[in-house]
Amino acid sequence: MTTTDAVLVIDDLTKEYRTDIRKRRVRAVVGLSLEVGRGELFGFVGPNGAGKTTTIRTAMGLIRPTHGRVSIFGHPAGSRAARERLGFLPEAPYFYDYLTARELLDLVGRIFGLGAAERRARAGELLERVGLADAADRPLRKYSKGMLQRAGLAQALMNDPDLVVLDEPMSGLDPLGRKDVRDLMVELHERGKTIFFSTHILPDVEMLCDRVAVIHQGRLRDVGPVDRLLDETHAGTEVVLRAPQALALDGVTIERRAGEEMTVVLPIDADVTAFLAGLAGKARVVTVTPRRASLEDWFVRLTRSEAQP
Repeated sequence: MTTTDAVLVIDDLTKEYRTDIRKRRVRAVVGLSLEVGRGELFGFVGPNGAGKTTTIRTAMGLIRPTHGRVSIFGHPAGSRAARERLGFLPEAPYFYDYLTARELLDLVGRIFGLGAAERRARAGELLERVGLADAADRPLRKYSKGMLQRAGLAQALMNDPDLVVLDEPMSGLDPLGRKDVRDLMVELHERGKTIFFSTHILPDVEMLCDRVAVIHQGRLRDVGPVDRLLDETHAGTEVVLRAPQALALDGVTIERRAGEEMTVVLPIDADVTAFLAGLAGKARVVTVTPRRASLEDWFVRLTRSEAQP
């Protein structure tokens, strides 16, 4: 991808904070460079404290970088030109308690300069889409955490943005709510919108994303298509064999057994050739299949290896 194709460009971003009374410097993000292309559905993952939210807040122009730059559609982060085409849902959003959801969306529409008729139509459509139509005129102080998250998602879409940035959009949602948000993200993606979202829910990333980036200890550790990242590793080897039930197997996990047929899983570092040779005369091998890792397997392995001294 070239920069001319990119909607969001993060270039050598570093953000330092001073903490406690001794004013020690803490680097939340270090030398991070990343591009998100037009029309991508892009996942941004990392453990707590990795620097995800700091990166997003810098990209939104809410905090200034210590070093580096961020641009959106070629405009500096935080500029009016960038914000006009941007929708943003922060982690744990806070809204004025005494507004209703309908009033919140009307306010956001006014900020973006939408006319009254367009605001009403757009608000009604979005409240229906996020499942809040029946609670549209209820004060936000009476909303549950999940309902507030839905309201936050609706306000992020009020200006029909070209780039949607979501920081932990599944937070506080039950399984049905998560499915609704996933469906909405897919719908936006199909309409050509660019979506950049951070999350801890790795199966959602694996299910949704064109590409994914992982950040750990403030540094970008890897980025690429989900299939490419997962093809570079595997979660072990599955062997289906036929053998007497009395056959003992050490160092493997017996996953299924049905009569004389059993499925065993060898660990990643197992010597598969030696294991199969040891079965000679004891069992008949039916299939041998490398298991592809899930994104969670890959993520855990990567972050654990990075934690090694």
